[in-house]
Amino acid sequence: MNQFSISQEHPSSPYFSSYYYSMSVSGIQGHLLEVTVVGCNKLKDTEWISRQDPYVILEYGSTTHRTRTCTDGGKTPTFQEKFTFTLIEGLREINVVVWNSNTLTYDDFIGKGKVQLQKVLSQGYDDTPWSLQTKTGRFAGEVRLIMHYGNAKNPVTTYGSSAPPYSAPPHQVPLYATPPPPTSASNYPSPATAYPTPSPYPAYPSYPSTTYPPPAAYPPPPSAYPPPPPPSMYPPATYPAPSPYYPPGPFPGLYPPPPY
Repeated sequence: MNQFSISQEHPSSPYFSSYYYSMSVSGIQGHLLEVTVVGCNKLKDTEWISRQDPYVILEYGSTTHRTRTCTDGGKTPTFQEKFTFTLIEGLREINVVVWNSNTLTYDDFIGKGKVQLQKVLSQGYDDTPWSLQTKTGRFAGEVRLIMHYGNAKNPVTTYGSSAPPYSAPPHQVPLYATPPPPTSASNYPSPATAYPTPSPYPAYPSYPSTTYPPPAAYPPPPSAYPPPPPPSMYPPATYPAPSPYYPPGPFPGLYPPPPY
């Protein structure tokens, strides 16, 4: 009767999902499960002064895997480490524990949680973040895992990515685009000659250009200085003829001749 009441639950009910997964998944003994520890988010901070150094431990049956210590990871450490587990029939959960590494003292406990394997065993993929709790049951953050199972009976065709897919922005056409250059000048007719804009003032009659004499008809401008006189205006300078005797005597007429 109890089995019948569970089977009548709505498919969206958690009781239906848990029952469906547990009944549909079987024969997992010895199969491999890949678990990638991506990182943590919103972790409880156990340090007062410096940043905490978290690491993650995964426990499944007798198998334990530990990530490296994310130095100064604080509340959002990143690991990106992959581990492989050999599945055990009837064991469908992984224990996860997050610690803060200390050098001089014992490591600090941050939080723990349980990872359910029903979805990954049924669909072959699961990237759900899992909540962590303190020892008193309070929220201590989240751990992000990506799990792969290759022997799923109902594998999903496409896996959801850990980050939103990137899509290139659509091509934006500018409002005022420059027209492309013409391929050939002969393809377009020559532009029409623009007519001059009529003047708003009345037109005056034009006079012939012969009314005024050409620039060569004007006399040359007077010179600022008078022209030099011709050479004939000044009397030629006269000098006495040279004496045929040596030494030359005095010029005649200037001194009385010496008495002899």
